[in-house]
Amino acid sequence: MEPSLESSDTQVNQQYSYNAGKRLFDFFLAFLASVVLAPVLLGVALAIVVDDRGPIFYRGSRVGQWGRPFHMWKFRTMLVNADKIGGSSTPEDDPRITRVGRVLRKYKLDELPQLFNVLEGSMSFVGPRPQVKWAVDLYSEEERQVLTLKPGISDLASLRFPNEGEILAGSDDPDRDYMELIHPEKMRLSLEYLRRRSFLFDLRIIAETVWTVIVR
Repeated sequence: MEPSLESSDTQVNQQYSYNAGKRLFDFFLAFLASVVLAPVLLGVALAIVVDDRGPIFYRGSRVGQWGRPFHMWKFRTMLVNADKIGGSSTPEDDPRITRVGRVLRKYKLDELPQLFNVLEGSMSFVGPRPQVKWAVDLYSEEERQVLTLKPGISDLASLRFPNEGEILAGSDDPDRDYMELIHPEKMRLSLEYLRRRSFLFDLRIIAETVWTVIVR
């Protein structure tokens, strides 16, 4: 039986309400977190300057919703111009990582500036982690469905792989091993989120992310 026009309109309205509510939630939570964590942000910035005397932030080019490119903010954890002397995947033992950078990566503090991405609307708290263009170019037609979603700070894949660097440690080709060892499961989980997404599911992922960071 063909779905009725009324049923289709209801689904569209529900999706619109979900997206509008998600954006409102993201903005206020990001604003609150930015204010509360301001001392931490300042402390990390000072630590980076004292340790390496280079730029505080790294603006990585990523592919966002609908395939649009954007710059993802992170605290810099690697040598200046690290992207020009190595691949985009980073093993735990990567020599490009700075001394302070290792601590920031261990406790996910390098991800905190993505609160600014959430405030501007290029990212959400929950959504598939954004990828570099060369990886997105390799997506299958099914995998490209995740580009209909706004990328997030955390998702199911982030919980499954809390430290990708450990898996890639010792690799002679981290980008290749990432695509073989991590990418397939991350995409499966991203597609699962696409099917199951809801406000309550987002809250659950946020809570589990905070718990995972604390436990680590």
